[in-house]
Amino acid sequence: MGNSLKAIVAFVPSDECQKYLLEDLEEMPVDKMVDLSGRQLRRLPLHICSFRELVKLYLSDNNLNHLPPELEQLQNLQILALDFNNFKALPLVVCTLKQLCILYLGNNKLCSLPLELRLLKNLKTLWIESNCLQCLPEVVCELSLLKTLHAGSNALRTLPTQLRCLQELRTIWLSGNLLSEFPPVLLDMPFLEVIDVDRNSIRFFPSLAHLPGLKLVIYDHNPCRNAPKVAKGVRRVGRWSEESPEPRKRSGAVIEITLDEKPSPPAAAKPEPE
Repeated sequence: MGNSLKAIVAFVPSDECQKYLLEDLEEMPVDKMVDLSGRQLRRLPLHICSFRELVKLYLSDNNLNHLPPELEQLQNLQILALDFNNFKALPLVVCTLKQLCILYLGNNKLCSLPLELRLLKNLKTLWIESNCLQCLPEVVCELSLLKTLHAGSNALRTLPTQLRCLQELRTIWLSGNLLSEFPPVLLDMPFLEVIDVDRNSIRFFPSLAHLPGLKLVIYDHNPCRNAPKVAKGVRRVGRWSEESPEPRKRSGAVIEITLDEKPSPPAAAKPEPE
C-alpha cells in the first residue's frame, strides 16, 4: 500500500479503513509481537487489545496522541514503542502495564511524566529523548530497576539529587541538553558505566576517576577547558581525550585532539528485555 493512500485512509475513522491500514491483521502473531510502525495510524485499533498474550507492541512513527483504555488488557506486554508520535502527555493507561521492561517515548511533545509512572516497577529501559522536558521528572527516580535512561535532546539544565537512588542504572544519555555544569549527582553514582553529556554547555569537568564502574564518558561539543580525569581503562570521547589529564603544550600552543566518532544507541535497533 502506498504511503499517500495510507495517509488519506488514516483520516477516515471507520473500522473498515482502520482494518485496511492494518493489512488484515486479525490474529495475534505466533511470536507475540505486533509492529504497526509507520502506518499513519491516528488511533489504535481496539481489536489489538484483545491479543492478551502480546509481549511486544511497536507503534512508532504514527500520528497517535491518545490510547484507548482497553490497552490495559495487555498485561503481558514487555516492550511498548510510542516514539515519533504526537503525544503531549503520556496516556495513563500505559502505567497499568506492570510487566513493561522497555518503554520508548522519544520524539513526542512531552513536557512532563505522570506520577503513575512509578507503578512500572519492572521498567529497565526508558527512552524520553527529543521531547520538551525542562527538568527530569522526579518520578523517574522511583523506577528502581532502571538500567538505561536516554533523556537526550530536551531542555534539561540539571538533574534531581534523587537520581542517585537508581542503583541499577548503568547508562545515562544526556546529549543535546542545556547543562551548564556537570550534574553533581552523577559523581555520587559509582555504578554508572556510560555517561553521555555531549552537546551541552559544560565549561569545566570534575574528576571522574573515583567512579569504579565507569567504562565510557562522552563529553564532546562542550565549551570545556579541561578533559575529565578518569581511571585507567576508561574510554573518553571529546577534546584532549587521548591526553591525561590535560592537553599537552608545545611552545605555548595547546594541541586539541577531537574525536568525531561518537558511539550512540541505535535508533532502529530496539533492545530486548533481559
